[in-house]
Amino acid sequence: MKEIAIDGPAGAGKSTVAKAVAKKLGYNYLDTGAMYRAAAYYMINKGINPSDAEAVIAELPAMDMAIEYEHGMQKVVVEGEDVMPYIRTPQISRGSSDIAVIPEVRVRLVEIQRGVSEKYDIVMDGRDIGTYVLPDADHKFFLTASTGERARRRYLELVQKDPSADVVEIEKEIIARDKNDSSRSFAPLKQADDAMLIDTTDIMAEEVVDLMIETITGER
Repeated sequence: MKEIAIDGPAGAGKSTVAKAVAKKLGYNYLDTGAMYRAAAYYMINKGINPSDAEAVIAELPAMDMAIEYEHGMQKVVVEGEDVMPYIRTPQISRGSSDIAVIPEVRVRLVEIQRGVSEKYDIVMDGRDIGTYVLPDADHKFFLTASTGERARRRYLELVQKDPSADVVEIEKEIIARDKNDSSRSFAPLKQADDAMLIDTTDIMAEEVVDLMIETITGER
């Protein structure tokens, strides 16, 4: 099976690009961030603060999570329900960053992610794919962008559902999340030594996709 790893901070355009690359290559796409969001969503619904490591670890064995594909679209199924429609809120964003620093959570979800990569040709995006989840991936990319641009993109995504969304607050959350993700002791956010760095601040997503496809296939 072929493995494409795409890493980078929140709002760098990983998901948009990864979905397009997967479609062009005929691979399945796995959004690992959605899995951490789903884990945070699960814990919050159980009345557990995602930053409470002791409580999260105690509940973790009861969390039933699976990845399914329907017409090529990923679903994160928790306790039999596709939770993808419910996990793109600021509260869940903060919760997913908090829960991601808990090693036991990462180990549990990485087992699921690696299992998916063994079944399908996969494009996987996240924060530690090239360094930890798929260290032997066939191709690795690291996307970044300025915090201002990343906040703008996330604002445009959120304001459609929440007119009260504030781009300044979103940027503050992104900066805090970058620090959280980069400073965690277990599998932190960082560029793999053999990953191609792409700054997407001033580049259209289509250009990034074309560059990746050219790198992967060797064809223009």
